[in-house]
This record gives sequence, structure tokens and C-alpha cells, in this order.
Amino acid sequence: MIIDIDRVLGPIPGDDVASADEKGLVAELDRHRIDLACVVHSHALFYDPAVRPPRVASDRLVRVPVLVPGPLGTGGTSAGQARLVRLCPSEHRFALTGPHCLALAGDLADQGTAVLLGWESATFDEIHRLATRHPRLRLILIGTGYRSLRELADLMDAHPRIGVDTATLNGHQSVEWLVRRYGARRVWFGTGAPISDDAGPRFQLDHLDLPDADVALIAGGNARALLKLDHEGR
Repeated sequence: MIIDIDRVLGPIPGDDVASADEKGLVAELDRHRIDLACVVHSHALFYDPAVRPPRVASDRLVRVPVLVPGPLGTGGTSAGQARLVRLCPSEHRFALTGPHCLALAGDLADQGTAVLLGWESATFDEIHRLATRHPRLRLILIGTGYRSLRELADLMDAHPRIGVDTATLNGHQSVEWLVRRYGARRVWFGTGAPISDDAGPRFQLDHLDLPDADVALIAGGNARALLKLDHEGR
């Protein structure tokens, strides 16, 4: 099973995308042979996370809430039973290591909820401080890229609960190097589409120079366990 951990549903400013609605997004998943996608709604990403986006009807799409901490934010309870949420400190102008976000991160760690965090949305020091304060919080860093590998290695060496998605890890053998050093359970298939390309990461997944068991974890095994899909009979 192939699960895209990092995808956007809805219209994108300045671009006409096929995934502007559910029907178009599901067609894109079919085209790339992706079974399931964890989706952030573009309204929450680019506009106001406090306004609940339209309900996701397709059983191939898992809604990922965007949370903003503090009295002017979404409120921690807006995550509901979500197993995966996203924090966007740069985009929504809050401090990742401020008191409100640290409190929210502690609640998420206690609930076993994982967090998607964009590499460009926070600084190295902020990510390090957050992971140090809440070592049980699972952070999945997205949009890292090959230029970030040295900094990424610093963080992953220091914090066993930090993982990474494959969306922009397109340097030669970058994914293989990460898996051999940290294990496949810390690497997740993601595309970041339609903001970034989905065909490249999907092609890369089919050609990873890794054991089949490791590829299966990256492709969807890690996400299945996180989302508890196996317990729901999927």
C-alpha cells in the first residue's frame, strides 16, 4: 500500500491544479498509483486554519488539521482524534518554541499524535529545542531537500523521534543513506503535491536501492501504523 503523507487538497494561489477538489485529487492518486493521501486543505494552509474546511468524503483521503496554538489560534481540541497534524509557525506567525506551542506539543505527544513540520517553516534551533523539550513527540520534517542533509543528520542523531518525508530528497542515494543510517521506520513517502512535484518522488519510490521490506515501510507501512489503518481493516 502506498500512502502519501504530505499532500494539499484545494485550490492553490496563482495556479490551476487538478487537486482543487476531491474528484481531481483522487484522479491524480490513481494516475500515480497511490492508494491513500494525508491531506491538508489549502484554505487552512494559506488562509485561516481556525475555519473548519469542508469535510473530506473520500475514504482515500485522510484529513490533516493545521493547528495554531494560543488564544488566537485553533485550540488544541481542534485536532480531535487526528493521528497526524501540521504546524506552520512561519506561515501563521507563531513561535514554535513559545509557551503556547510548547504546551500544545506536550498535549500532542501525550496523545500520540504526530506532527508534520515544514523545513522552511522553522529554524534548526527551534526544531532542536522543541524536540529536546518533548522527546516523545513524533516530528516528520517535510520539504528538507539534499542541501539540508547535514543539518538533518544533526537533528536525527540527537532525536530518535524525528523522521523525514521523501518529497524533496532527490539527491543521489539521499533516501538510501538516511535509511541505512537511521532505519526505514524514520522515512516516509510524501510528495508535497501540488506545491511540489509528485511524479518524481513516486518514480523514486519504485527505484530505491533498498531491501523490499524497507521500501514497504517507506511506501506505506509507517503511515499505516501511525494512522492505525490495520486496526480498521484497511
